[in-house]
Amino acid sequence: MVASGKDSREEVIQAWYMDDSDEDQRLPHHKEPKEFVSLDRLTELGVLSWRLDADNHETDPELKKIREERGYSYEDVCEVCPEKLPNYEEKIKSFFEEHLHTDEEIRYCVAGSGYFDVRDHNDAWIRVWVKKGGMIILPAGMYHRFTLDEGNYIKALRFFVGEPVWTPYNRPHDHLPARKEYIETFVNKDATNHAVDATA
Repeated sequence: MVASGKDSREEVIQAWYMDDSDEDQRLPHHKEPKEFVSLDRLTELGVLSWRLDADNHETDPELKKIREERGYSYEDVCEVCPEKLPNYEEKIKSFFEEHLHTDEEIRYCVAGSGYFDVRDHNDAWIRVWVKKGGMIILPAGMYHRFTLDEGNYIKALRFFVGEPVWTPYNRPHDHLPARKEYIETFVNKDATNHAVDATA
């Protein structure tokens, strides 16, 4: 990548460390001063991201390529807003419970926006703001949660390898093989890489 060129993903995906406030979950919850997290840092934690053409997602060759490379055979659309989602209040509460899945969570925002909160290797929350055109993949076994932002609306495509299994395992579920594998692949590896940097 050219060092001078800005990463175009940053226009549709931004990340930062969250404050500890228990104010409305839909607020940005920036720390003071703000502490942004690079998309490269998210990649180190296992979170993959793309900027795609949301207006042409049905025919987008880049999306087709990602789906083929990663074996995503299943697709559906999920609209989260008070008008479209049955049992909205209940659902939004359950999405915001910290949980993991035994498979990847793939979300491609084609309208609106929302927050995917993930844990770093020290268990601190990172808020990942995904807007129209942003696609992220959370690895199996990573603790996370989701909420709408103040716009109160997201339309996302969800992808899956084979038959979809949407089961959330609320924390703690550290005994699951997917969690152990995540720790081994990303957290322990990360700890080794950062051991030399005492200031981190």
